[in-house]
Amino acid sequence: MPYDFRRPIQLSREHSRILQLGFDGFARQSTTVFTSSLRTVCQVSLASIEQRSYAEYVDSLGASTYLTLFSADPMPGLGVLEIPLLATMACVDHMLGGPGHAQQPERPLTEIESGVIGGLIERLLGEMRYSLAATVPLDPAVTGVEYSPQFAQVAGAADVMVVATFDLRIDDAAHRMTVCLPFSGLLPHLASAAAPAPASDRERAKRAEAAELLHARFETVPLDVAVRFRATRLGPDALTALKPGDVLRLDHPGSAPLDVTVDDTTFAHATAGAQGQRLAALIVGTRKELS
Repeated sequence: MPYDFRRPIQLSREHSRILQLGFDGFARQSTTVFTSSLRTVCQVSLASIEQRSYAEYVDSLGASTYLTLFSADPMPGLGVLEIPLLATMACVDHMLGGPGHAQQPERPLTEIESGVIGGLIERLLGEMRYSLAATVPLDPAVTGVEYSPQFAQVAGAADVMVVATFDLRIDDAAHRMTVCLPFSGLLPHLASAAAPAPASDRERAKRAEAAELLHARFETVPLDVAVRFRATRLGPDALTALKPGDVLRLDHPGSAPLDVTVDDTTFAHATAGAQGQRLAALIVGTRKELS
């Protein structure tokens, strides 16, 4: 997929999977809500989860639809639950005892119709709260209704949104339902949900015990220690010309102590001496003291 510089932050695969689990649950619960409220066969299934700008989302909607705006606390900004106007009118028809014909008027709802569909919307938002609880403790509350997407001032045109699209079937009629949430508000909760689970007290105790044991074992590992003069640089001709009796001038000052090294790393300084029948080195300084 080409990189879009207008969207430097992308919805990762892991974040999409987390959202899919939540919205799949919302689709199942919505099926129950529609079926029980309309008393007819309904089906809701998740079709896609996409990252879009708010302008792109608005352009994808019809000229007239039923938009429920809701606060998305604790996330900043507003969310949108969109149901096509024909589907909304069919729902109202069913809930008022009608047959829910496919031919429905495309007009704003009356006060009575708004009260009828409002109960269904409240139930759907309640199921959204329950389904997304594992990701974000959402507490949606209706703040308004719009019929024209162009007039729904939810976010800036360039603001990035997460759009979940659902296939809604009422009897034999197929519709599209969408949920739009601000990506910037979702991202911290998605990152937290995708983070590894915190270790239990037992796991932390085992890790501390293993670290202590490893540290103790390192303290007993034998090392080859060398006590030596500082290195002297000689050319190949000088080395090949050496013979017994020659005196080799070292670059090590006569008053300087010897280096105590491990793998060419100096850890201390010492002076040469003897202890019994063996040569010995008296430590006169360590790296910590010299640093």
